[in-house]
Amino acid sequence: MEKIELLPELQRYVEQFQDREVSSDRNQVLEPLIAYVREKHSTNKAVNLNFICTHNSRRSQLSQIWAKVASEHFGIDLNCYSGGVEVTAFNERAVESIKRAGFRVTQKGEGNPHHFVFYADDADPIVAFSKRYDDTANIRQDFAAVMTCSHADENCPFIPGAEARIPVMYEDPKAFDGTNREAEKYDERSMQIATEMFYVFSKIK
Repeated sequence: MEKIELLPELQRYVEQFQDREVSSDRNQVLEPLIAYVREKHSTNKAVNLNFICTHNSRRSQLSQIWAKVASEHFGIDLNCYSGGVEVTAFNERAVESIKRAGFRVTQKGEGNPHHFVFYADDADPIVAFSKRYDDTANIRQDFAAVMTCSHADENCPFIPGAEARIPVMYEDPKAFDGTNREAEKYDERSMQIATEMFYVFSKIK
């Protein structure tokens, strides 16, 4: 799989962190995910990841988007999904954060709209909307369930069809909604997730 050329503004954003190492603590957290992707890729099997948090509104959406972009950047074939325990919507604050990072986003519908997240001129957009982890839009077999919040991890003790369950927890920027640090904290979380997803896929040979 050839590397894809990212949108110019997004490429400039990625250049800020694409070679950055992660802390030893976070490396330990990410190692099971690296091992899973590496094993699948090395045996030419499909790499399928479903990122799961409670509402599928912030962390799991950001993780799906950045994992897909990172995999494309490093030329790794990845099928990437996200879901939740409950259906809400892709939070507008998270949407604005990815726009600031350089994604081009359009949307269709009301309430729980479908967001079309463009990261390259030559690639289909990522379709982002809130859904349950077992929604028909998601894969049902032979995937890793990547748990991005403790609440979902505790309340979903069993994910049908998952062959691996990998906790990769992130703090929820929701705690800063309505404060003067809102945009800063959403951008901080998005940058952390982006950095770690690029780190993961940089380790796949």
